[in-house]
Amino acid sequence: MPSTVTEMAISLWKNLLQTTKERLLQQRRMSLYNGAHGYEEELIKKKLKQFAGGSINLSKEDNGIGILTLNNPKLMNAFTGTMMLELQERVTELENWKDGKGLIIYGAGDTFCSGSDLNAVKAISNSQDGMNMCMFMQNTLTRLMRLPLISVALVQGKAVGGGAELTTACDFRLMTPGSEIRFVHKHMGLVPGWGGAARLVGIVGSGAALRLLSGAARLDPESALRLGLSEETLSSSDGTGALEEARAWLSGYTEGPASVIRAAKEVVTAGRELPVEAALRREKDVFGTVWGGPANLQALVRRPKHK
Repeated sequence: MPSTVTEMAISLWKNLLQTTKERLLQQRRMSLYNGAHGYEEELIKKKLKQFAGGSINLSKEDNGIGILTLNNPKLMNAFTGTMMLELQERVTELENWKDGKGLIIYGAGDTFCSGSDLNAVKAISNSQDGMNMCMFMQNTLTRLMRLPLISVALVQGKAVGGGAELTTACDFRLMTPGSEIRFVHKHMGLVPGWGGAARLVGIVGSGAALRLLSGAARLDPESALRLGLSEETLSSSDGTGALEEARAWLSGYTEGPASVIRAAKEVVTAGRELPVEAALRREKDVFGTVWGGPANLQALVRRPKHK
């Protein structure tokens, strides 16, 4: 009888654990906007599809590090319509990657990203299309930010406009010598629309964010480091060397079991986004997914006593 009760308890715990994991996944995928906000996703997808060029490439390495490459070097990796669609697809793929621990985003051709392709921008310049594109990219970048992966934007060359906004959707930013981040939106008669302003305030504070948006100043690695926008200036400027340095930097935070690294990102995301009581409940849920798990039990065997 006791063994039957124990087996039932274990079965119930496993079901609860699975339900919790599924709920956490759904919460990460939750869209900011829907039809009630006037958002017409299929309509904007159809329009974005008309503006082809470039690609968003994803490779997933055995060590749990993903490499997301913005690949449109002819236009300094500006986002075409199809690249915006591909970014959404890659984010979905990363959401389903159970073994992932970290992500590096960088641009082909030794530059990061120059924002949106102006051909696409001009073609969807009416208010309805602009708002739909804004909501589409905010949805995608919010899901990117919520991934249970420790993410790094590797900034080489220029990250301007929408490219600067993309860097803020990562947990960290690393810059190479001679690179720059610049929020140039005011020169286009705009403000950030991909969520970059709200995220920037969270990273550097409201005063610094206002100076960066209203001044449209170029941020070199030293200035970005001083503001807290960048974590480190790498020594290498070439693509291969910089990527290896970024891998090494990120590995300092992704060593260990995927379940634990992913859980750490989950609880930090909850603390950043949710009111305190809701964040505490989410932390409890995430804690339940690792307590008594393989990594926890192995650690207890290895360290039976406090030393």
